[in-house]
Amino acid sequence: MRTVLIIDDNPAVGEALSLALSLHDIRPLIALTPEQGLALLEHERIDVVIQDMNFTADTTSGEEGIALFRAIRQRHTDLPVVLLTAWTHLETAVELVKAGAADYLAKPWDDAKLLATVENLLELSESTREVARARNERRKRREDLQRRYDLDGLVFASEAMARTLDLACQVARSDVPVLITGPNGAGKERIAAIVHANSAARRGAFIAVNCGALPGELIEAELFGADAGAYTGANKAREGRFELADGGTLFLDEIGNLPLSGQVKLLRVLETGQFERLGSGRTRQVKVRVLSATNADLKAMIRAGTFREDLYYRLNVIEVNLPPLSERIDDILPLAEHFLGGRAELGDAARESLLSYPWPGNVRELKNAIERAALLAGEGRITPEQLNLPQVASSAVRNLDEPSRETVEAALEKAGGVVSRAATALGLSRQALYRRMERYGLAQA
Repeated sequence: MRTVLIIDDNPAVGEALSLALSLHDIRPLIALTPEQGLALLEHERIDVVIQDMNFTADTTSGEEGIALFRAIRQRHTDLPVVLLTAWTHLETAVELVKAGAADYLAKPWDDAKLLATVENLLELSESTREVARARNERRKRREDLQRRYDLDGLVFASEAMARTLDLACQVARSDVPVLITGPNGAGKERIAAIVHANSAARRGAFIAVNCGALPGELIEAELFGADAGAYTGANKAREGRFELADGGTLFLDEIGNLPLSGQVKLLRVLETGQFERLGSGRTRQVKVRVLSATNADLKAMIRAGTFREDLYYRLNVIEVNLPPLSERIDDILPLAEHFLGGRAELGDAARESLLSYPWPGNVRELKNAIERAALLAGEGRITPEQLNLPQVASSAVRNLDEPSRETVEAALEKAGGVVSRAATALGLSRQALYRRMERYGLAQA
């Protein structure tokens, strides 16, 4: 049941507030001293506190009330506190609101206003608890992933990355081909390495080939090997990547760059495990787990006739999508701290700059920016100027207290899609919440 704690040394005030709350299905608890109030907070689940500011004969100093508020705020950071005061001058109450009090009401109070304030805070308290529960569940999920699987030291905090890793580790147990999709610089090779590390082939080699970094005429020789004299400059026989990866995993990055002739041979290897080196008539047999990755639209390439449809479906038995860093905002600061390695400190303004930038180059761009800034900062504090990031629109700026995508989603779900209620729960205006929904790609209710 919803519970409000009333802390006031005047029994008549406690009884009046208790009656008003009870009529609205709110459970009241009464404490006549700050000590009693703090004790109840330790043993009861309290949703909102209404506290007096005057517990001494001196009705203007409010020292005990201030001390009580600070004690509550220190022990129960997110608990809403409403201040009751009979002062003519309310400067101190206003200051305490700035310090985190939810609101203040003057004595004698207006029942309608007080009840409306309490009802709003009860909704906010429940939403805050729901968000905290969701955050705790996500933390436990990350810890479970890290305990159950070899994540190759990957740094992450976002729910989007947890979902990607969960899928990658689940498919790692089978030996089917996996297609990893996502933008350049997002970390597709790290995901491939994690799939390998959690597979039955983990004791074998992990061989990576960037198909986009090799001339078309050399890709086949790189993959399948070549006998001496197979092409100009081939003075001796060489093993291909498939032979080197036998018993392990072969990762083919930028698979869309593989020429059609190479696609035919790759399809045969996937179907039979057999291939011939260039210039050789001898068939070789290998057992290799093939992982591939692309940032290209392979279906569009199929329609254009530059990628084989049968190969696409062979490679894409399971697809693991790696979101861009702009959709993994909660990963930005942990990654930045990881790349810094304690060499320098991120100032608050630098943190805001990191969070507001869209990172078109993803994790690779973030790493480069941090490396550059660390060199310029030495052992000092990194500034936005040292990060040297392009300016972004002010509407895109996200400060350190701004809710993440996951938090916004949880608040909207709790509010049944009603934006005004979700905005209240998050402490935002409706317009501010709409801007964040638009930025995160969330449908408006």
